[in-house]
Amino acid sequence: MIEEFAPAKVNLALHVTGRRADGYHLLDSLVVFASAGDRLTFSHDETDRLTITGRFAAKLSEDAANGAGNLAIRARDALRVWAARTGMAAPAVHISLEKNLPVASGIGGGSADAAAALRGLDRLWQLGVPARDLLAIGLALGADVPMCIESRPLVARGIGEDITLVEDMPELFLLLVNPLVEVSTPEVFRRLANRENPPLDLPREGAPMEQWLGMLAASRNDLQSTAEAIEPKISETLELIREADPMLARMSGSGATCFGIYRTQAGLDRALARLEAARPEWYLQGAAIHRR
Repeated sequence: MIEEFAPAKVNLALHVTGRRADGYHLLDSLVVFASAGDRLTFSHDETDRLTITGRFAAKLSEDAANGAGNLAIRARDALRVWAARTGMAAPAVHISLEKNLPVASGIGGGSADAAAALRGLDRLWQLGVPARDLLAIGLALGADVPMCIESRPLVARGIGEDITLVEDMPELFLLLVNPLVEVSTPEVFRRLANRENPPLDLPREGAPMEQWLGMLAASRNDLQSTAEAIEPKISETLELIREADPMLARMSGSGATCFGIYRTQAGLDRALARLEAARPEWYLQGAAIHRR
């Protein structure tokens, strides 16, 4: 049996810098991955199977039943196409998905699952897929999948496929908060008033923590105000986080998950306890930055 962790994707900053002729938006985003996420296991079986457990299993199973499909299954099928083209076997597999992340929540849960499926099945089937091919397969599944294959601090540009790893990202602690509402990513992009914004201005290599914090404070999520207009609970979420004394509070992706950044584990623990008392029914998760 093969196990893979699918960490939550967190856009610490997300600048929309343009739009291509085909309608895809150009982004410049500083991305980290959290020590919280979904978990997948892969094992040989007589027939293909998918088992979904975890807090958000029911919603994911409902989407699959309605024909929305599952990105882990699409990843399996795409990897099989690559294997067939190269004359390698990709036999039946049982995929077990522990769905711990909210669905359609701005932290890349489906993309992380697809990326984990590509990594895990490459190992189970012993394909040895070249990194470039794996990233190309991922991009065909979704713009966020290549960065989720990497699952370490990075800057993503273009539509998400132009990736630069950030080797010296300082240690930060994250409070993830989702009010259990879904936000449509296409709708957020459709309603954007401004699609031509300045790119990120990253600190130089080896910069101290204070420069990173200053850069983050000066950066933005260009989707946030539009998402707040669509879903007012995002504003409520951000206000609750700000009351818990973060260094920064911001929305991730297209929402509705928001995050607070803390310098210490103790500060994160205090904030998490405060939010758990105020909104125990929400998705609340403390995490460190995941580094592969």
